[in-house]
Amino acid sequence: MDNPNYKSGFVALIGRPNVGKSTLLNYIVGQKVAIMSNVAQTTRNKIQGIYTSKDAQIIFIDTPGVHKPATKLGDFMERSTLSALDEVDAIVYVVSATEKRGPGDNFIIERLKQVQQPIYLVVNKIDQVHPNDLPGIVDQYKGSLPFKGIIPVSALQGNNVNELINELVAGLPNGPQYYPADQISDHPERFVIAETIREKVFMLTRDEVPHSVAVDVTSIQREDAEHVHISANIVVERPGQKGIIIGKKGQMLKKIGTLARQDIERLLGDRVFLQLWVKVVPKWRDKSAMLKDYGYRNKDY
Repeated sequence: MDNPNYKSGFVALIGRPNVGKSTLLNYIVGQKVAIMSNVAQTTRNKIQGIYTSKDAQIIFIDTPGVHKPATKLGDFMERSTLSALDEVDAIVYVVSATEKRGPGDNFIIERLKQVQQPIYLVVNKIDQVHPNDLPGIVDQYKGSLPFKGIIPVSALQGNNVNELINELVAGLPNGPQYYPADQISDHPERFVIAETIREKVFMLTRDEVPHSVAVDVTSIQREDAEHVHISANIVVERPGQKGIIIGKKGQMLKKIGTLARQDIERLLGDRVFLQLWVKVVPKWRDKSAMLKDYGYRNKDY
């Protein structure tokens, strides 16, 4: 990244069901939206979509668990969601202009009082209400939280969405472009492949490189009916760790690749050509939300 002023960060989208979070996200990221299906229901954050421009990258994190828990499992999921909120750079709380503030909103607001991150209130569906009614709708929420910004939008028509993006970017820290500008694939198997490679790294180097490893699958391409070409980066924090993973004359990396390839072939039912690179990204673990998307679980660090 040549631009020293490049901004990047993780943003959580929160709101009751049917307030238009998906519509908003689709408008922001357009055709590049990456709906990533989770392989299993884990407490890991999901990347819903990524907005990339020449000046900034916003990674939108889905936090599906902010609701009144009805079960012990729900309670656990909700707690894990709250901890996820501590790991993002900003929170976008989406409400609908067509609905009065209700118990579900009160529940979310109470939870948001516990977070330190800047919170932006997005009042969606303004195309469905009279402009004169808008101040009264905003007033229902105004004093409830120290909002950094209040932005009325129509996600369907795109009204004010650019203003929301500009406000989010202005508040983000300087940082790298974490993901390729073109897209993040919506392959659900991407997660499993990354998990498999990471598992082999842990298995073979656990004592020497305990927790500083993530795997980013950068491409999955079908060569023909039976062959799949997969490229992935093994991300570490320090050059010394890179040396351990590559090993003497590349032997360790080769071993990781062979074991992972065998498992991936069983998973996909295809012949796989697996290309692995080792990449040093200092202090990338400080971005905890990113860790979760790379497959870390709390017990790993």
